[in-house]
Order: sequence, then C-alpha cells, then structure tokens
Amino acid sequence: MLKILIISSEEGTLKEVQQALALASYELLWVRPEEDFISKIQQEKPRAVVLKREGSLNRTFELLKRIKEYDPLLEVLVLGKSENPAGVAEIIRAGALDYLSLPLQPESLTESLKKLEEKISIRRETFELEKELASKYVFEGMVSKNARMLEIFSLIERLAKHQITVLITGETGTGKELTARALHHLSPRKLRPFIVVDCTALPESLFESEVFGYERGAFTGADRSKPGLLKEADQGTIFFDEISEMPPSGQAKLLRFLSEGTFRPLGSNRTVRVDVRVICATNRDLREEVKKGRFREDLFHRINVAEINLPPLRKRKEDIPLLCLHFIERYNQKFGKEVRGVSNRVKKIFADYDWPGNVRELEKVIERGVMLATDNFIDVQHLPDALIKASQGEMVEDRPYPYTHLTLAEIEKKHLVEVLRAADFNKQKAAKMLGITRPALYRKLRKHGLL
Repeated sequence: MLKILIISSEEGTLKEVQQALALASYELLWVRPEEDFISKIQQEKPRAVVLKREGSLNRTFELLKRIKEYDPLLEVLVLGKSENPAGVAEIIRAGALDYLSLPLQPESLTESLKKLEEKISIRRETFELEKELASKYVFEGMVSKNARMLEIFSLIERLAKHQITVLITGETGTGKELTARALHHLSPRKLRPFIVVDCTALPESLFESEVFGYERGAFTGADRSKPGLLKEADQGTIFFDEISEMPPSGQAKLLRFLSEGTFRPLGSNRTVRVDVRVICATNRDLREEVKKGRFREDLFHRINVAEINLPPLRKRKEDIPLLCLHFIERYNQKFGKEVRGVSNRVKKIFADYDWPGNVRELEKVIERGVMLATDNFIDVQHLPDALIKASQGEMVEDRPYPYTHLTLAEIEKKHLVEVLRAADFNKQKAAKMLGITRPALYRKLRKHGLL
C-alpha cells in the first residue's frame, strides 16, 4: 500500500484527496505546513507527498525545497488554483512531479499517482541493475571499471600463479593489502597462511624478534622460544606492508632470506628453512629512498621482480559510483539498514573532491553515511564537515561559466523565468527588477513563448 503524506493547513484537503481516490488502496496521512512535517516524513516514511499551495508561489518553493533537501527521492505532487504555464513549469523544475489544479479531478490525481508508482518501480529496477552491474566489476574484493585497474586485475591473475616476489606501490588507501591478498588467494598457496607484517607498527628493537623469531634466553624476558612470523607463514605468503619503514638490520636479514631461503632466529645457531612467498608494499618512491641511503639497493632489486602500481582514486573517478554501491551494500549488512544510494548533491561533492585518502577514505565516508542515514539515501548532512569544506574550497572561482552551451536567446529566456520567479510572477515588479518598462517585458515574454 502506497503511503502518502498530505501537507495542508486544512484537514478538508485530506477528505478531498480521499474522495478523489475513492476505493484506491492508499494510506493517507495529514500534517499542517507550520508543524514539523520533516519529522513526520522521517517517522512515517511516505512514498509521496501531496503539497497544497497556500499563499505565495515562493512559499510553495520554500516548502518544496525543504522536502527535497531532506529526501531528493521523495516525490511531491502540488495542488493549487489554476496556474499559468510558466508557473507550472517553475514548480516542476523546482522538484515537483506534477501540478494539479483545484478543484481536484479524480482522473488527474489517479493518473499522477500511476505516474508516481511507475517512477518508483523504475527507480527500484534501476537500483537492482546498478547493483548487478557493480558486481560484474568486483575482483577479489576490489571494484573497478577503470581501464588501468582492469589491466592490473589481469596482471594479478598472471603473477599469482608464479613464485616470484612482487612489489606493490601506490598512495595510502589505494588497496595495496587487498592486492596482496588477491595474489595469495589466486595462487596455489591459497589454503596456506597469509601473514601481514606492518613495518610501521614494529619498533626496530622488536622487528627482528617478531619476524624471525627467537630462542629462549636470547634476551632479557625471553623465557620461551618463539617461531616468528616467517615461520608462521611457511607454505604460504608473507606480506611486508610499508617496507620502506623496515629498519636496516631487518633489511639485511630479509635480503639474506630472499637469497638463500633460510634465516636464523635471534639467539640461535641453527638455520631455519621455510617455503614462503614474499610480497611487499610501499607508499614511497623506493628508488628515491635508495638514492638517499635509507633503503638498500640490493634489497630493492630483490623485492622488485614484478611491480604493481595502483592509481589513486582521483585518477579513476569513474569508479566512485560503483565503489559507493559496493560499500553501501557492505555497511547495510553491518548496520541493518536499507540505504540505496547517495543524493545528487553528494554525487557532485564526491566527483569534485580529490580523495587524498583514496578508496579507504571513501569507504569510511560511506560507512559513516550508512550509519547516520535515516532513510534510503546518504545526503550532505551525513558527510564529515571536513569533506564538505574541502569540496567547497575546490569549487571556488575556477568553475567554468555554466551557460556556455546556451545561445544568447536561451540565456535571456532563462533569466526572464528566474526574475519572474523571484518577483512571484508579478509583471510590474519583474519589469522593475530588469530595469525595463512593463510593455517591453511583455514583448520579451511573447518573443520567448512565456505568455
């Protein structure tokens, strides 16, 4: 049953709509415009709003704007006295699905509601198709239709089959660990351990003992032997994340392991042999680190047998809609929500933003949005303040003039409509605002078919 909220100062509007719909199965609710109708929408979650035009046209625009700012997907039918074509066009342009003249004709209302149900059905089908399309571009937890990323997916599949060391490069948040996991999962070692070593989290004093293990009594407090992460990864894969942060002593020992396939735990005289595939990642330029003497050149050549360079999100913005759907689905399950997408205003912000934190930042923004969303979309109020401010900073005076695609006559017509709207369609006032006489205004309106 379609739930419809009627916004009108008079309860009689509710009865009028009820009579017009006769036996049709709609659930009708009523609220006055001076009441908190947004809270009513939030609580009742109607699929449509019938807004009675009362007072000036600007008042109707104001109410319509508030509804659409809260939920851009909520369809609004406006009821009012017979309106001139330009006024009707402005109401529809402001976001209304239709304008129905009073007294209300049952067939007009029925036809508009039929149009509304068709639009809801199409939107639902479109959402399902978008989800289906997004799933086609999922590769081992990564989502992309970007040409460069598709090449990387193919490269991962080819490299996964071979026992070679891979270096994954790219900015923070581009998906380096996901790439490493994909290499492991698609390899013959997929049923064996995948061990992550975060080189930024291990202080130099602990690095060697954690990675290579130690014998009992090797140092104060070593009351038992520990095998180390390399031993734990035997027959599987070990992933050194942010390898540029690896201490010099660790670099020397890893180089020896890559050369010989063996290592000695701290405090031991015995040699341990393990069968481990090594994958490394960094967000720095290791060639520069080598030049500056902060990273061993011989180790660089050992780990860089094959390189996968992941592009930042700002260079693959066509993936943002797919990633949004992918993350929305994930966090709908986590929070028990039914969010279906992001509003058009959010899409614009996402497209204009440079995403310094890359895919990881986008994921966190969507997680927050799904958690805060009270309806079936993520809107601007659900975004972090820092992201909104940053996007506004990027959209300052550099933006192109918006009407370069219009002819001079089209621009004049558009300006006339905007001024008429601002003047509440009072011709005398509009002429004064334009700095022309009333007869001159009428000539221009006739010229553009606005009379």
